[in-house]
Amino acid sequence: MKDLTRERLRTLGLAAGVGLGGLAFGYVLVFAAVIVLALAGYRPGPAASVVLSAALLQGVAFGSVAYAYTRYRDAGDRFVAFHVPSLRHLGLAVAGWLGTFAAYVAIALAIQQSGAPTASNEIANTGIQHPEVLLLLLPISFLLIGPGEELLFRGVVQGTLRERFGPVASIVIASVIFASAHFLSLAGPFAGRVVTIAALSVISLLLGALYEYTDNLTVPALVHGAYDATLFGLLYVSVVYGDQIQNAANVPGLFG
Repeated sequence: MKDLTRERLRTLGLAAGVGLGGLAFGYVLVFAAVIVLALAGYRPGPAASVVLSAALLQGVAFGSVAYAYTRYRDAGDRFVAFHVPSLRHLGLAVAGWLGTFAAYVAIALAIQQSGAPTASNEIANTGIQHPEVLLLLLPISFLLIGPGEELLFRGVVQGTLRERFGPVASIVIASVIFASAHFLSLAGPFAGRVVTIAALSVISLLLGALYEYTDNLTVPALVHGAYDATLFGLLYVSVVYGDQIQNAANVPGLFG
């Protein structure tokens, strides 16, 4: 029993370390790029900053860490499971998108009714000031955010946890790690961040379950991208055509 507990703790530490390590590496890359550009006399605007951040974080950092880890474990086929989706998988992706959005609406209503505090998303705040950024985030959601985050947190983190914890527990733990990784991208009181992370964890469970059921990272990546793109699109409409800007910024289920 002690050996099993020790192995599970080791696996948990390894999975969390890989996920949070990928995030830390991404922040280092973004910070270094900003410094280099500043020294070169170039200060990127909001749109360029969003592209740079997504490319370096979800693209380069998450992809590099996932590649290095799978090479280290010699387990690329187990952790990098992107496949061309079948018609059935595409149908599940559509159902998953509708399910995650329905979960978002239910969570948002529950938070509103309870009066619980929430934290605003930094990307949403940027989009309020510069709505054109939100339009740019629509394709980025599908090309970088969805695939990059699902590769690292579903493929690598959840895949690693599955080895010792089984499918159900691995989905739950990976969802908590994934949601917690968004802590620094939130703005607001600590209690509000905790509530928002809890909301993200619930929605993340659906992505984890889809991956476990299909064994195809393309499915949760499509759902993730469509979910974020939907919220970015709705926020754009709210900012440009509505007067509920402050409420739109406090998006409890936004992954980006």
